[in-house]
Amino acid sequence: MPNQTLWGHPKGLYILFFTEMWERFSYYGMRAIFILYLTAKTTEANAGLGWDKVSALELYGWYTMMVYVMSVPGGLLADRWLGQKKAVMVGGVLLCIGHFILAFDEIWAFYTGIVFIILGVGALKPNISSMVGGLYQTGDLKRDSAFTIFYIGINIGAFAAPLLVGYVGEVINWHYGFGLAGIGMALGQIVYVWGQKYLTTVGNFVPVQRESGTNKKVPLTSIEKDRMIVLILSFVIVIVFWGAYEQAGGLMNLYARDKIDRVMFGFEVPTSFLHYRLCMLFT
Repeated sequence: MPNQTLWGHPKGLYILFFTEMWERFSYYGMRAIFILYLTAKTTEANAGLGWDKVSALELYGWYTMMVYVMSVPGGLLADRWLGQKKAVMVGGVLLCIGHFILAFDEIWAFYTGIVFIILGVGALKPNISSMVGGLYQTGDLKRDSAFTIFYIGINIGAFAAPLLVGYVGEVINWHYGFGLAGIGMALGQIVYVWGQKYLTTVGNFVPVQRESGTNKKVPLTSIEKDRMIVLILSFVIVIVFWGAYEQAGGLMNLYARDKIDRVMFGFEVPTSFLHYRLCMLFT
């Protein structure tokens, strides 16, 4: 069963494709309306929290930062205790809980929901990508095309989310939008659970066997030191890039709402519709 292929790739790839597609749908959908909900006036028909822009951007910054930071303990969770497959399962469950809690129009629900989402993305995001690579043997030329297919799923979810979640949240009700993002994540989790039969050989926990006397520190070779320098420099570049990229969901979202004439043929385009297009400016 796990060795079955479809269009030249293991069927497990398509399970991970749809799981990640719906996870990105839920995340980018919530991200598209996050800052808009925080700053929407409490007196509007679709009332938000009425925060000032500075406070809203501060919370948005902490939220997006923690989403990335939690990938580190998420990776440790998989490597040392659960394995990637179970870590993704746990992350999906946490995300479903978080998004559905956000559907409640209560301030406690908002804070609780984003905490669950942070934990869920941290457990799911770094490990599901690793599982894609694990479907292939080292040196398999199909691995590169597999990641291309996988990232197509990411972009489909990120493209559709601002249109669907954004419209429902911004035009109808913010919490309906958060709930729709939760439905998307639930669909992804259902696909992942159903597709476990195609993932039996990947993402399993493998304890590290340590022989006695092997815990002493071994100095790095010159090649390893050079690689560490390149890795650290890559971190700096990546931090700058994602710092700019995340402005699409924060400052650029507010700019699009307040400074851009969004009326076309008598229809006012919701700000969230521009979210994915703003993201593309940085990619």
